[in-house]
Amino acid sequence: LKLENILVSDRQRVKIIDFGFGIRTPEDVPLKMFCGTSSYMAPEIVRKSEYNGFKADIWALGVVLFVMLTGRFPFRGKTEKELFSRI
Repeated sequence: LKLENILVSDRQRVKIIDFGFGIRTPEDVPLKMFCGTSSYMAPEIVRKSEYNGFKADIWALGVVLFVMLTGRFPFRGKTEKELFSRI
């Protein structure tokens, strides 16, 4: 989930779009696919270690909520390497 994939209709209904990399897995099955938008990645994805998809989604949701409340991302960097080191 990321801000760019959350739309609000003219009737004030929230729509979530773009499930291009969306998959369903049991919660106890670790994932090994490392993709996504850098600013929303959980630390375990940044480290390229196996991760729990549900927990990584909760992290991304936390980033979305942080941005909605503050107007800025919780972690920033001039380069992707710098951003990843801060995450």
